[in-house]
Amino acid sequence: MRYLTVLLLSTLVLPALATDYPETRRQATTNNYHGVEVADPYQWLEDWSSPEVKAWSAGQNRVARAYLDGLPNREEIARRVEQVVSADTVSYYAAQRIGDRAWFMKYAPPRQQPFLIQIDADGDPATEEVVFDPNTADESGSVSIEWYKVSPNGKLLAIALTNAGAEVADLHIIDLETGKRIDEIVPRVNGPTAGGDISWDSDSTGFYYTRYPRDGEKSAAEQNFHQQLWHRRLATPLSADRYEIGELFDRIAEIRVTAHEPSGKLLLTMQFGDSGRFQLYLRETNGAWHRLSEYEDELVQAAFIDANALLILSRKSAPKGRFMRMDISKLPETASVPLFEAHDKALASDFYGDPTFIVHGGRIYAKSLSGGPQELEVIDLNGSSLPAPELDVAGVGQIVPWDDGVMVRQSSYLSPSSWLLFDGTQTSRHPLSSTSAVSFGDYRVVREFAVSRDGTKIPVNIILAKDARLDGSNPLLLTGYGGYGISMAPAFRPARKAWLEQGGIFAQANLRGGGEYGEDWHRQGMLTKKQNVFDDFHAVMTHLVEAKYTRVDKLAIEGGSNGGLLMGAMIAQHPADFQACISHVGIYDSVRSELSPNGAFNIPEFGTVDNPDHFRALYAYSPYHNLEKTAYPAILFMTGENDGRVDPMHSRKMTAALQYQNTSGKPVLLRTSGTTGHGSGTPLSESISQQVDRLVFLLDSLEMQYKKR
Repeated sequence: MRYLTVLLLSTLVLPALATDYPETRRQATTNNYHGVEVADPYQWLEDWSSPEVKAWSAGQNRVARAYLDGLPNREEIARRVEQVVSADTVSYYAAQRIGDRAWFMKYAPPRQQPFLIQIDADGDPATEEVVFDPNTADESGSVSIEWYKVSPNGKLLAIALTNAGAEVADLHIIDLETGKRIDEIVPRVNGPTAGGDISWDSDSTGFYYTRYPRDGEKSAAEQNFHQQLWHRRLATPLSADRYEIGELFDRIAEIRVTAHEPSGKLLLTMQFGDSGRFQLYLRETNGAWHRLSEYEDELVQAAFIDANALLILSRKSAPKGRFMRMDISKLPETASVPLFEAHDKALASDFYGDPTFIVHGGRIYAKSLSGGPQELEVIDLNGSSLPAPELDVAGVGQIVPWDDGVMVRQSSYLSPSSWLLFDGTQTSRHPLSSTSAVSFGDYRVVREFAVSRDGTKIPVNIILAKDARLDGSNPLLLTGYGGYGISMAPAFRPARKAWLEQGGIFAQANLRGGGEYGEDWHRQGMLTKKQNVFDDFHAVMTHLVEAKYTRVDKLAIEGGSNGGLLMGAMIAQHPADFQACISHVGIYDSVRSELSPNGAFNIPEFGTVDNPDHFRALYAYSPYHNLEKTAYPAILFMTGENDGRVDPMHSRKMTAALQYQNTSGKPVLLRTSGTTGHGSGTPLSESISQQVDRLVFLLDSLEMQYKKR
């Protein structure tokens, strides 16, 4: 049982340390959890509707801007960062193909936002046409595309549009021949965490869509929950849309849908919050819905083999995953058999992004994991391995059916993403593979292992100059995530060049809590075992110093979202072991996080204070609650005012607490963007501004002399 006691109010004017911070009052506020009184002196900073809180945030922004704008060589650094980020780096992603035509999202600086194009499937650049460009809809770059889906007949486009990074999106239907919007705008088909989805009818006359409560149906606080599936027939009133399923789902249900176009059957996957626990449902053509699995069955992903069979990825007694074939020809009865009993590599699953496996041409194409790097497995429908394309140390992205084979997106640390065509025997490069004017030819990647507190080996991937000397003098930026079963794969980031060319080293740790080695790896870093993630990261920090890649006064760390929680834990637990920290949109008050509008979705990953064991773990590592009067490193918090995933109140409270407790005289800064959210949909200009602030902060904090380029 939780209750709030406000004993008294007191006002504290913080001393001038690195800079003059805004006045921040401390309240003698406590909350009681299972008999434990938990102090919360900055709980008042949670209320964004308060003019006082907004004034305080604006004051923090002024301090951060004055500090960051006043750092040495900022103008030169800004020019270089803009040059690198806006370089001729063109990237095509989110592909869909129908017949001889294909659609891609295209990232092409200096445009503020990616846009949608259509092109002949062979990639002939002369056939490329812009289908929808959000940059023309809003010159500021605030409008962005969440997702799209072209109708089976190739004539209509369904596109979900959001504003200012809020991720709450409405669905627009566009005639691809005329470029004009047709039909009604369907409101609130996408939300910040549960996301959204659409599946067209096979005859292109309507579609199934995820629907959130609309005004008047639920309170404002409940409108990002209670996701359901509805059906819409084009050219009819919104009031005629048909409810399909979801009323009995959990409040934090998250839905994805896939159609089998030849039969008209529909597969629905429902996740319980961000838990990695799923139920599968199937809709027959007569409208009947059947539940195919329960949470405890541990079936995590599925795809149609044909109208009568599904390919299922199961983790039941198989934490690395195994494929099952489910017979759906005699519903409601089903029968499942394994394709093989075990797999030597972890099979990937991903509810939020592109499917990690597809069935096409009698073959299964599946992404597998090996501690960070990923591979593409090819398996026949009897479970036998087939020849697969050879990939460099890489990340495997979207897998798209393409003629008799597939097109797969490959990413690496040092080379732009490639679209590779694989026909079962030969691999070739599609013309729409990414290009970049930014070269990493002078750098190399090495992979090492640190040993965590309990003896677990933790991979770390390190990018450094080919001629770098390991004498402990190098500035090094280390990042990590460790949560939700998400694997941190190699990825090409042109902006990284601006750090590396200053003599910096970049390192990325593959921590428990992620999915790099399968579900066991994830479970070892969630709920009451979350401290393992923090121990892993600290072990990597220690390893990099002991191996003389860097030293403590040249070590900086960076993370975002769940990785921001990781940063907060390092600040609270190991403040003397690094020199600087940049933390984006992070979770810092682990005790009250679930009370945020989006917090309920995260309970399956982090736990709830209503459970005594969960509370003890949350309170023990909650960064905000574990600060003390001591010397902290230089810290830059970055958040977005429109963040619907992690409430910016976390950054406000953590900043206030650190500014009060810090005795080092080093800066604790809070930078809040008024035009962005959790990161998705951030305009190019704001992205460049953030990159500049990061780099000048790092160079100053690590006492690096700027090298002119």
